Amino acid sequence: MSGYKNPYPTVDIIIELLDDNSKIVLIERFNEPLGIAIPGGFVDYGESLESAAIREAKEETNLDINLITQLKTYSNPTRDPRFHTVSTVFIAQANGVPKAGDDAKSIITVDISNTPENMVFDHKEILNDYINWKKNGVFPSYKGFN
Repeated sequence: MSGYKNPYPTVDIIIELLDDNSKIVLIERFNEPLGIAIPGGFVDYGESLESAAIREAKEETNLDINLITQLKTYSNPTRDPRFHTVSTVFIAQANGVPKAGDDAKSIITVDISNTPENMVFDHKEILNDYINWKKNGVFPSYKGFN
């Protein structure tokens, strides 16, 4: 079996703050690639996607989240400049004040109508899909193969 390469499974979590329903939590990454991102990370062996999302949110934001729904899975082989990842994105809600941890250098809370333009990975596309879902109640449509 050696010689086979598979994508790395990851999760990203769009965390809505219940104290201010129009705000979501983003992080400034501590590690490469540097920049603004949606909290998330790698799925550990033996871990479900849902458990990974809850763990990663806690590690990076210090928030206990409630998963609401799965938004979409993003699999473009070039979405991460380091290697091929496949990310399942969850929408979650949380109370409290987020605090940076793990590989989050700092926390940024933003209004969904004013999200940053320059984000790492494909996170701007993900947030655009999320905003469309929030406004129209429609999940992102299938865009075909890349």
